[in-house]
Amino acid sequence: MKYLRFTICLLLLSCVDKTHESTSKEAQKIEIQQLATSSFLHISYLNIENYGPFPCNGLIVFDNNEAVILDTPVDSISAIELISFVEDSLKKKIKAVVINHFHNDCLGGLNVFHGKGIQSYSSFKTIELAKKDGVEVPRNGFDSVLEIKVGVEVLVNQFFGEGHTPDNIINYWAKDKVLFGGCLIKERGSGRGNLADANIIEWPKTVEKVRTHFKEAEIVVPGHGKYGGIELLDYTIELFKNEH
Repeated sequence: MKYLRFTICLLLLSCVDKTHESTSKEAQKIEIQQLATSSFLHISYLNIENYGPFPCNGLIVFDNNEAVILDTPVDSISAIELISFVEDSLKKKIKAVVINHFHNDCLGGLNVFHGKGIQSYSSFKTIELAKKDGVEVPRNGFDSVLEIKVGVEVLVNQFFGEGHTPDNIINYWAKDKVLFGGCLIKERGSGRGNLADANIIEWPKTVEKVRTHFKEAEIVVPGHGKYGGIELLDYTIELFKNEH
């Protein structure tokens, strides 16, 4: 099957709120790339001082006429474009958005989903941490495992332990054997990244649990950078396993 790639370019207008002032004169874009029969990767960009645009991954999974989005784009404008793509191009109803952890690269556009009446889900720990940060908060929580029916298929959302953050979860879409690891999983060849809220002792143990549980996974998507296969889990484990 020939997979598709879509790029939506946005010119931010002068009326954008203060959270977008640092990029208001620049062209922004959200990229959408088909991974498999019923899953797309969405990539939005954080503008990091002294670095520039930094890509942040999320997923769209769908079956029949329903879709679920994993992580919002980083800002409201990109979120509007993503929702438009799912509703107008894919012709799917967005049943829910699931948030991986409490950082802005996961929920920066959450207010747009709420404004559209779309249900949001995360772990209770994510809700707690998001409240402390004073940002838009997911409206439905779970402890360790949440299964969401999408069409006739099931999306599994599960907490395996601490790593990048105390609340990072894993999402598994069995229909396409796609595992979305968020920032718990690293792109091959990358460094350790942001460790401000990390538990580097538990990190490799948590990924070991994920690897054991989802042995059938074929496509693994990290929070940032290129997706790959199960080797991304092995790489992440090696990156952190020598901590004491």
